[in-house]
Amino acid sequence: MSDRLEDVAERTPIKMRVRETIILRIVGKALVPFILLFALYVQFHGDYGPGGGFQAGVIFAAGLILHALIFGLDSLREKVPPIVVEIGIAVGALLYAGVGVVSMFMGGEFLHYGMLDTHDMAHGQHLGILLVELGVGITVTFVMVAIFYAFAGRSRQ
Repeated sequence: MSDRLEDVAERTPIKMRVRETIILRIVGKALVPFILLFALYVQFHGDYGPGGGFQAGVIFAAGLILHALIFGLDSLREKVPPIVVEIGIAVGALLYAGVGVVSMFMGGEFLHYGMLDTHDMAHGQHLGILLVELGVGITVTFVMVAIFYAFAGRSRQ
């Protein structure tokens, strides 16, 4: 009996075997929210320690890609449609650039964060760094997902 199962497993495409593995699906479903939560931790504590927007964006995208690898590309595309990915890339870049433009309108140089709060320059620095890193995190997340969509959506020929 086990010889027959091994023969079937050898002929079955890998992606079918991964999706039908109940343990992997359960563990993946349990881990993905914690991966996304850890990405948020890295994002919002990046100015106090290691981490920041780029690292958080990659971790967040890795969680989404793990979901797609376990449950299928179509499942991720239902939850994060390609139009949302395109808008997310633009929003992140606009947030980054917007912080710089606002600081210029407030009388400083491009990305001079202290100008964001004229009463307390340190608070303006903190706010500016937080917003710029958030823009980087959003952009990196959606660029990584866009790259995954581009490669995962291709057929083998």
